[in-house]
This record gives sequence, C-alpha cells and structure tokens, in this order.
Amino acid sequence: MDSRHTTCPSLQGRHILLGITGSIAAYKAAVLCRLLKTAGAEVRVVMTPLAKQFITPLTMATLAKNPILVEFFDPENGAWNSHVSLGEWADCYLIAPATANTLAKMATGVADNLLLTTYLSARCPVVVAPAMDLDMFAHPATQANLATLRSRGVRVVEPEAGELASGLTGKGRLAEPEHIVEAVTRLLAPTAKSLKGRHFLVTAGATIEAIDPVRFISNHSSGKMGYAIAGELAARGARVTLVSGRTALACPEGVERVDVLSAEEMYRAATEAFDACDGAVMCAAVADYTPEQVSATKLRKGDGELVIRLRRTHDIAAELGARKEGRLLVGFALETDDEEAHAEQKLAHKHFDFIVLNSLRDAGAGFRGDTNKVTFIDRTGGEPLPLLTKREVAGRIVDRIEKLLK
Repeated sequence: MDSRHTTCPSLQGRHILLGITGSIAAYKAAVLCRLLKTAGAEVRVVMTPLAKQFITPLTMATLAKNPILVEFFDPENGAWNSHVSLGEWADCYLIAPATANTLAKMATGVADNLLLTTYLSARCPVVVAPAMDLDMFAHPATQANLATLRSRGVRVVEPEAGELASGLTGKGRLAEPEHIVEAVTRLLAPTAKSLKGRHFLVTAGATIEAIDPVRFISNHSSGKMGYAIAGELAARGARVTLVSGRTALACPEGVERVDVLSAEEMYRAATEAFDACDGAVMCAAVADYTPEQVSATKLRKGDGELVIRLRRTHDIAAELGARKEGRLLVGFALETDDEEAHAEQKLAHKHFDFIVLNSLRDAGAGFRGDTNKVTFIDRTGGEPLPLLTKREVAGRIVDRIEKLLK
C-alpha cells in the first residue's frame, strides 16, 4: 500500500507499554498486542493481579515476545520490576482496557500496583481506553476522573456503544483494537498539519424522521465514512465541525460534534456552521422526505392500510452549493443504477467541486462495513479507486481537498 494514502503511520521501532486491567474486555488485549506488533512496535505488558483472571500471562507473553510483569518483584528470584525503568523505556503507555477503578486511582494518585506506579513514573504520552458498563461510564465520578486525566494530558480513546457484558446496550464497550492502534499511531507519528488554519464542515450519519412518538423513517447509514473524513481533516490540523445524525460512533479526536436527529435539524445546523467554514464535505444520508404530520400519540393498528403523506425536506447540499462563493464543496452519491449519470447530475446541480460516487452493486461498498469502493468525479472525468478501508478512502478524499486548496 502506498504510504502516502494510509491514515495509520507505522509504529516501527516504537516502544509500547501495554497495561491491562481487570475487565471482561481484557480478552481484546490479545488482538491489540498483535496489531501493535504487526505495526512494528516492541511491546511489553504490565497487568494488574485481577487482569490475570480474564486473560493469562502466558497468552500475552506469547504474543508480546516479552515476559509479563504483574508484581513489583519476582518471588522466585527476587528480581525487581522497576516501574521507573518501565516508564523511561516506553514511547507510549497504553492502558487498555482501563476500568473505572483504575481510572479513579490514576486521577487521585493511588499507586497500589505495578501498573499504577508505572503511570506515575511515566514520562511518555499516556493513552487510556475505558471499558465498563454504561451506567459506570456515565456516572459523574467516572466522568470527573476522565476530565481530570485529560487535563493532565492523558489521551482518552472513547468507548463505543453496543451490547455490553451485562446484557445492556449503551456506551461503555472497549473501542475496537484497530481504533486504539490508530489513536496511538496518530499520537506518535502525527500527520503533517497541512490544513492548519482551515475550518471544514462535515455531515455524517442518518437522519430520523418521526412518524409518531414510537416510529420513524430512517436509513442504514452508520456514519463511518463521514467520521473517518472528519478525523482525517482534524489530524491534518483543520478545525472540523461535524454535524452528525444518530450513530454509535465515538467523536474523532479534535473534532467539534453537533448532534441532530431530523433532516430539518441537520439543515439548520449545517447552514449555520457553513457560514464560518472554508469548505464542506456532505457525507450524511439525509432523508429526502419526511412525514407531513407527526402524530402526538402512537398510531394504533387498524384493519385497513395506513397511508402516510410525505413532504420534501430541504436539499442541504444544494443550499450550500448556491451560496458557496468560492468555498470548497464535496458531495457523496450512493447509487444503485446509472451511477455515473446520476452523480454527474448532482455534481452540476449542487455545484460540487467533486463528488464521491459509490454503488451498492459493488462488493464491500455501502453501509455499515469498514470498506468502500468509490469513484471521484469532477468536471474533467472520473477516477475509480480500488476497494479500500473507509479510513484509507478518507485519506484519499482529504488528499484531493488539499490539492484543490493549493
């Protein structure tokens, strides 16, 4: 792969100290360790005593190719495991998963195990990836502890929303190992701040059009493509305002997110934000139609058919295109037939500088997945790309934006 188009720089030769705490999510540390090693890092692992109940030191030692450290000294031979030396050795101290208990101790300076004393001794950047049940994560004490750690320079890889070990669903699940590795690589090998001083609007995710207090009309968009673009723009130094429909994704680091639900809310937020921006990337899957009337009470099932009258929503991209005044505007087109013809029509009608076309007929493209197959189309023609991860596609899009701004 061409390194100019990857969003995750190599960790070749970097020293990563991986801290594992007593969470059910500790099993993911094995995948995390493997990914760090694959990226070229040398990995050493320190575990809390409770972490050994969830994943064995033998497993982690096999993957890390280094002995696992748990206690301050080896009771067999008296060898001292120096927390000071560990902190000096590491280029990054990554604690994943980080439990609510460990975060609280880090915030208050408690040093009752090797993992925590190493944190207090570390001179390198520290990254934590919290993992816990949704109510524990949302608790004011946990949020206050995270705020304290952020104020001291600790980077937090936000947990994701989804099904949790408790059976509940919500925010608290450990971020996917790939996302954690990306955060570490961005930290240690930051992208050149080529877009510093620029401000971009990005729209992402699906809108929700209420039928009644229970039901709504929406679509399958996960928001992954738009979030990847927002993260890539921010990584290159841009200020980014992300107007987001409903999604389970964590906000990319350094991005200002405005949450909306309906197409009308997205229209208002996007048109207001665009006034202060140098450009916009319109990636959201915005409803074209919304119910003409929203019932104040739940619609009851009857014997006959139910007819819902729909009205057109605002065309946000067309509105911004009409008032772009020399600013850069990038559009998206997801099509199922006559793809290029429809994309070219949108390009002209909405005054896009270029449009990103993808087709549901292409394997690996479209909703929910982590890959996409797109074609860039502008007034000079099309540039098809191979199947790439959405983060790689985001890198290509931002590369093209940079060229247009020069």
